[in-house]
Amino acid sequence: MRVFFWHVHGSWSTAFVQGGHEYFVPVLPDRGPDGRGRAQTYPWPASVKEVTPEDAATLDVDVVVLQRPTEVQHLAAEWLGRIPGRDVPAVYVEHNAPQGAINDMRHPIADRDDITLAHVTSFNALFWDAGTAPTTVIEHGVVDPGLRYSGELPRAGVVINEPCRRWRVTGTDLLDDLGTAAPIDVFGMRSEPLGGADLSQHDMHDALARRRAYLHPVRWTSLGLSLLEAMHLGMPVVAVATTEVPRALPPGYPYASTNPDELKDALRTLIGDHEEARARGKQCRAWARERYGLPRFLRDWDRLLDEVTR
Repeated sequence: MRVFFWHVHGSWSTAFVQGGHEYFVPVLPDRGPDGRGRAQTYPWPASVKEVTPEDAATLDVDVVVLQRPTEVQHLAAEWLGRIPGRDVPAVYVEHNAPQGAINDMRHPIADRDDITLAHVTSFNALFWDAGTAPTTVIEHGVVDPGLRYSGELPRAGVVINEPCRRWRVTGTDLLDDLGTAAPIDVFGMRSEPLGGADLSQHDMHDALARRRAYLHPVRWTSLGLSLLEAMHLGMPVVAVATTEVPRALPPGYPYASTNPDELKDALRTLIGDHEEARARGKQCRAWARERYGLPRFLRDWDRLLDEVTR
């Protein structure tokens, strides 16, 4: 199958392109948000091809996977010369938790019957109002980075992209208080003001796995893929228990809470007890591989793509 989609979210896209299809991603000279092309810091297979606006105008595709309102509103039609849902089958992937008052959480494609809405978490599906639009949930899948955990450094690691801009959403404001329980190293894009560094995905995973525990302070995202990647690495996690996080952790996992004092206690326990940290890391990895493994994710997407292109 020939699949056209924008490179919007690096980790999700990296998992998505591992399937057995041909993938076409827009590219522009500035590699901005509407034309990033192939990933620069994630390993992508040769089945992913970059297309310019000129290429796209004559490109024969089987399905368009949309991820932003602007793609529905005009970008897809401008690039392909075809209207998603009318002239070419389409799926809209909703990555984000809705913003605003609960009664105003209306999805951009609510009530449309020509585009299937695929949520990445059950939390998203619960909170977004999609009206009568056909809706499904395909939970995240992660390319397994392998068991790398050593935990040799008695510190916590956290991955937050744009931590200052996203501040309360990502729980950046919690780090000073949580940092009284354990030293915290911040990784992710544009994290330099907080002492972090921009690394390739592989190098970041190596650096994270040397930390004793992974901290997930995020208040309001559907589910941060960095949490799932840390679990795949074999890291024990301490997490703010909001949105999809309670379902993403092993049943009965003890180190998730909405109480900052309990989160600090969890950090002290894991940082101070390497054996407990190793045991919880093994528990997290086993659960993550079962629940968020790549084979299940790709099977789910094959099923949906087959359904919408029939």
